[in-house]
Amino acid sequence: MGSSTTAIDQLNWPDITAQLDIEGYALLPGLLAPEHARDLARHTDMLKTLRRVSLASSDLGRGELFYFDAGLPAPWSAWRATFYRYLAPVANRWNETLGSGYRYPPEQKEFLELNRQAGQTEPQSHLNRLRVDDYLALHQRHDGEHVFPLQIVGLLTEPGSDFQGGEFVMTEQRPRMQSRPIVLPLKLGDAAIISTAQRPFKGTKGFYRVNLKHAISRVRGGERIGVELSFHDTQ
Repeated sequence: MGSSTTAIDQLNWPDITAQLDIEGYALLPGLLAPEHARDLARHTDMLKTLRRVSLASSDLGRGELFYFDAGLPAPWSAWRATFYRYLAPVANRWNETLGSGYRYPPEQKEFLELNRQAGQTEPQSHLNRLRVDDYLALHQRHDGEHVFPLQIVGLLTEPGSDFQGGEFVMTEQRPRMQSRPIVLPLKLGDAAIISTAQRPFKGTKGFYRVNLKHAISRVRGGERIGVELSFHDTQ
């Protein structure tokens, strides 16, 4: 995928929304061409304006996050806005299923304006860089009045070549059941849509909320660079 958003428009969205309903995530293999993914990975060194945060300082593991500012650089800003248009109907349907009256506007710029009005002005989208023995602990990004229930994650380096270990993992906790572990087999240029924190799940007695967290396992060698695109800001 180049700077155009055409590749996102051409995704099989009926299949993706079905996967999101069933599993709470959807893999997007090869969303980025390998050379493009590697070029975007270099932004951790090229974009000196990114806010750099140590995971250890925030008790979220070990490694570094490079936060984008409010105006995401190209091409991330266009991609996020395009993904939002397709995912807002899914988010609204999930809310309706769970009996919530909250509805998301059709365009992300309108949703971000609601964030700003509520004092949610701190961007959450970032690049992450993990080196040997680094990891990202299980967590959720769901603080604030206006939280979007889905987000995008992607991998910008090649497992087995650029790094070893560093698997993207999730846990899903259903009421009165053991947590379900999920490993997303991401490769260079792959992305996935994942649940931010909660999603509806259909049980024998109807729909109920399940709770999800995500993490990156310990990197055993090399350097792993990934990206997370969040649709809402935090306070």
